[in-house]
This record gives sequence, structure tokens and C-alpha cells, in this order.
Amino acid sequence: MDNVPSIAVVTGATGFAGSHLLDLLTAGGTEVHALARAGGQPPQPRDGVRWTTLNLLDAGAVERALRETRPSVIYHCAGQAHVEDAWKMPAEALRVNALGTHRLLEAWRRTGLDCRIVIAGSAQIYRPRADAISEDGEIAPANPYGLSKLAQEMTAAASGGPVLLARPFNHAGPRQSPAYATSAFAQQIAVIEAGRAAPVLRVGNLEAQRDITDVRDTVRAYQALAARGVPLRPYNVCSGRAHSMRELLDQLVSLARVRVRIEVDPARLRPSDIPLFVGSHARLTEDTGWTPQIPIERTLADLLDYWRGVTAAS
Repeated sequence: MDNVPSIAVVTGATGFAGSHLLDLLTAGGTEVHALARAGGQPPQPRDGVRWTTLNLLDAGAVERALRETRPSVIYHCAGQAHVEDAWKMPAEALRVNALGTHRLLEAWRRTGLDCRIVIAGSAQIYRPRADAISEDGEIAPANPYGLSKLAQEMTAAASGGPVLLARPFNHAGPRQSPAYATSAFAQQIAVIEAGRAAPVLRVGNLEAQRDITDVRDTVRAYQALAARGVPLRPYNVCSGRAHSMRELLDQLVSLARVRVRIEVDPARLRPSDIPLFVGSHARLTEDTGWTPQIPIERTLADLLDYWRGVTAAS
């Protein structure tokens, strides 16, 4: 039987994956101490969660939070998470992702904790290839974001702590920022349905193929790693299947309550867009028993319903 931690610290708890991790942990009875970025999105009160607002680069503040909490597991989900932002501010991505992780691990060491630490890294550290990437795939980041996440993972691995190294591929679902393609599609459809915009859906590159996992499956993988993963052994978190952006768009359009027209928007094209990116979760499944459970059709339907609710409330 798994040893279910009774107290968890979650960094980046107001973020996309972090908020879903809070849902999962509190539903299982775990007491959660959530760390939110000072000056960021204000945390919302919720049962089973105690919030602390701090700057992850403030070593003293992080150490105080861990001393007070004495967690039995730490989930590190904080960081700069957007590829496009990293192109614009590469030094900031490196500072937040690598130095922020170093500050957390140094605080862990100074407080004498022996709990496991799940590091939410990224599959963007791999060199893209024409077939599914395993954890033995060549390491060669293709963008500043991937470089910052490689630095994060190397920092974690060098700490000597019981770190679990997650390499998530793309994930999607409710609450995702419209800075990401599928969420941008869904948000536009919801606004059009509400009669607040012309029936024109503006898109970027639709030929790119991505391995997309439902965010709720992604955070289940983090929990499985905390319980059964092997420290310092990297794990892909992915569905094992690639979908083209066109396929995902077509699925969302089929769910729309109005007819829409598609237009390519040059402003939505990235400076470097990898044609195909898909992973293998065989190692994660073998070591923990985790498998993706939520089909992409449900992910997209739930994402669209989320944006319909946001649009109606605004």
C-alpha cells in the first residue's frame, strides 16, 4: 500500500497544473500548504488549503515556510511556463526555473527535511524526433524555455535530495491560460457563442503535432511519482499519442454552438515551432502503474465548458 503523505507543500499553487494538484490532494484528505507568488494571481480560499504568499527567490522566506510546515512531500510546480515568454525574456526564464528550484532545494536541506520532492520539469529538454521519445532520448533543447528547464533538472539532480524528476509533455484542460493554443481556440469559441465577437477563429500553425495529456492525468502522475517513483530517475508524463493542432481545432469547432470561420493570424506563429513532439510513458507506467485515463475528447469538451462559464460570468 502506498504511503499517502499527510502534509504536502505545493509551489506554483495558483497556476494551471498547481490548481488541479490542489484538487487532487485535498480530495484525498491531504493537508496542503500552498505557496503562491507574491504579486501574482491572488489565491482563492479553499477547504484543506493554507496559503502562503512569497517570492521563491527569497531564500529566507522559503526556508521559513518549510520550517513552519514540515511537509511529508513537496510538489514543485512553480516557474516560468510559457515557451513564447521565454523567447522574449530568456534570462528571466533561466532565473525563475533554475535559481528558484535551487532556492527551494537549499531551504529543504537547511531545514533538515527528508521528504520527497517532485520537480515538474519539461519534455522540452529533448531533441525532437520522428517517433516517440523515451527518457533515453537525446537532450538538446530547441528553445530558451527548454534550456531553462534542463538547468532546473540538473540543479535538482545535483542537490543530492530524494527528487522525482518529471518531464511532462503538453497538457491541457480547464483553467488553462489562453496563451496556449487549445485554450485560445476554446476561449474564442466561447466569446463568439456569447455574441461578443465576430464568428472568426484566429489561429497559428495548425500542422504541428503535439502529445497532449489532460492536466488532471498529469497531476495524478505527479502524485504517483511521489508515492512510487525512483529518485533521480527521470519520467516522461505524456499520453503517448500525437494530435495535430488542426485535429484539435476541428474537435472544438464540432462542439461549437455557432458556425465559425478559420483565419491564420501571423501574430500567433512562434519563432520556432517543432513539427512533431510525442513521448513514451512506458517507464512511468512500469514503475508506478500510472496510465492516462481521460480521452482528449473529454479534455477539449471540459475546456470549452470552462471558457463558456468564464465568459458568462464576465
